[in-house]
Amino acid sequence: MLMRSSGIFLLSPFFGSLNVPMRFRALTAVTFTFVLFPVVVKENFFELPSAVIMFFAVILQEMFIGWLIGFVSFVSFAAVNLAGKVMDMQVGFAIVNVMDPTSGQQVPLIGSFLYNLAILIFLITNGHHMIIAALAESFKLIPFFGVHWSDTFLNIIVDVTTVIFTTGMKIAMPVTFAILLTNVGLGILARTMPQMNIFVVGIPMHIMIGIFMLSFVVPFYVMFLDVVFNAMYGNISIALKAIAPTP
Repeated sequence: MLMRSSGIFLLSPFFGSLNVPMRFRALTAVTFTFVLFPVVVKENFFELPSAVIMFFAVILQEMFIGWLIGFVSFVSFAAVNLAGKVMDMQVGFAIVNVMDPTSGQQVPLIGSFLYNLAILIFLITNGHHMIIAALAESFKLIPFFGVHWSDTFLNIIVDVTTVIFTTGMKIAMPVTFAILLTNVGLGILARTMPQMNIFVVGIPMHIMIGIFMLSFVVPFYVMFLDVVFNAMYGNISIALKAIAPTP
């Protein structure tokens, strides 16, 4: 149980953030284990494997289940990060990166803003409670030593990963389309007024148009996150059922 609980702290949003101290994550995983232990043991009967190799294989298997919950939930936030990168490239902030303490990597400027806003909405709407609920539900769907690898599991992982690109482009589309229209207008202006330096005019115009469109899109982005998070919860359930034993 501790290994499965620890799995969600490897990659899941908020729980798996690098700026959360390792001791706090370990203590929280132990707390989850003690809270769920009476219920899980009451519903599951199992025997530990006698061989040491099989015992470690079971440990990795249980950790994989928790990691799978964290991975599927992380995909939605990876889509937000991708949308920010696309917006930064169009606006002109492609070379401006900031250090993200949650991942320990450099992320784009707009991407960092959208990601942190998504984390706040995720916590405000109790999305972290849904991850804990998915962990508790996994013990009902997948008993100990009961992982069953179905033929559709890899297809489900591919479909879940595809969401990164589709959702990211949907979020970035308003800003990208506005910059496209700006470039068309600047191209027409360059043909009609050759003496004007389009590069001097275009770079600050891209920034102004991008920031204006971003401020206009943010309220709709917050509402769109509700759709993204609901899809995330559904994908977690689908992924767990894909490795659950057949009744």
